[in-house]
Amino acid sequence: MSELRFRVKPGGRLTGEVRVPGDKSISHRSIMLGSLATGVTRVKGFLEGEDSLATLAAFRAMGVAIEGPDNGTVEITGVGLHGLRAADEPLYLGNSGTSMRLMSGLLAGQSFDTTLTGDTSLSGRPMKRVVTPLSAMGAHIDTTLNGTAPLVIHGGSPLHGIEYDMPVASAQVKSSLLLAGLYADGRTCISEPAPTRDHTERMLSGMGYPVQREDNRVCIEGGHALSAIDIDIPADISSAAFYLVGASIAPGSDLLLQHVGMNPTRTGVIDILRMMGADIEVSNERDVGGEPVADLRVKYASLVGVEIPAALVPLAIDEFPAIFVAAACAEGQTVLTGAEELRVKESDRIQVMADGLATLGVAAEATPDGMIIKGGAIDGGSIDSHGDHRIAMAFAMAALRAHGEIEIHDCANVNTSFPDFVAIAAQAGLSISASNLDATA
Repeated sequence: MSELRFRVKPGGRLTGEVRVPGDKSISHRSIMLGSLATGVTRVKGFLEGEDSLATLAAFRAMGVAIEGPDNGTVEITGVGLHGLRAADEPLYLGNSGTSMRLMSGLLAGQSFDTTLTGDTSLSGRPMKRVVTPLSAMGAHIDTTLNGTAPLVIHGGSPLHGIEYDMPVASAQVKSSLLLAGLYADGRTCISEPAPTRDHTERMLSGMGYPVQREDNRVCIEGGHALSAIDIDIPADISSAAFYLVGASIAPGSDLLLQHVGMNPTRTGVIDILRMMGADIEVSNERDVGGEPVADLRVKYASLVGVEIPAALVPLAIDEFPAIFVAAACAEGQTVLTGAEELRVKESDRIQVMADGLATLGVAAEATPDGMIIKGGAIDGGSIDSHGDHRIAMAFAMAALRAHGEIEIHDCANVNTSFPDFVAIAAQAGLSISASNLDATA
């Protein structure tokens, strides 16, 4: 059995211009909502990573005609809200928690039964957080005793709207309930304890579906229709985050990141890095299909440790592996609290990052809901990414400030979100190579 490993030589800087792949969250939603719309939805900038391709394959299996992807272009001939048909076999969603949680809501309103499965990592992730509120809407969904996949969603159950106060800020839970709300009798309203990404609401509105938003509350009523649109997906700020950190920590760096999505529910990483002293310039701001987009120029800067404000945590939840690397290179101490959600991502990102940083000689202490990192020198070493794409990419960037080579194990899942990471990183100046090695060696 082979294993993909990264080897990254120490030092270097990031320069030039880079456009990272399309936003994964928006790519998922373009397939889901495009399939439920009337007409042909044309998508540019679609992320051809394993997660979004799993969503695409699932909707093809339910009878939707989808052309592409061809260089990021996809055409979806929508079947309307009630045009999906039962797949011939369980829908395998790989490593994609977004696919499984959002589709649980969407499929709860269908007339047929569906089984959703995933890989080992996804099969260990908590699904009760969507199953419980969906059950309150009238859905019938079976899980394992631990509340995990496979999920068996029993169709034909009439759904009704609910008022739901989310205990934890989660865009996936919010979106799952909104998608179920398309099929529910009456009004579904979700209140969130802190802002989370709002791509679902924006795309629903763009497709002509009425969505009411006020402060931390969003409401939707069943019975309306979706109309096909053209979607130009911006570059994913979660993927750009690795380059923002890499250029910030590597002396001599001056990097332009093009066409980056600047949705205000996603820009916490920029706010946190700027608090630490990062030099990030935003230019060419524009609106593309309802999503704000800009170019980001980032130069090397001396960073300082900070206490990360609680309000920024949900706005940067996927970017913390990269932010932890920035903290390791900062002068002083960085403290993160209120981020227990990181423990139930593709890996336990708090523990895995703390262990990896410690391997590289960084003083990093995992806490129940975050981490305390004291910046200092970074050594070389061997890191286990635990199959988590964001862990692997974060430690690759750490090599820019390391005193020795960093080897990162179990990197195949980088393909879930950033298939060309190695080539683009090397083009920008990172001394990185990838190889398939015998895992037993």
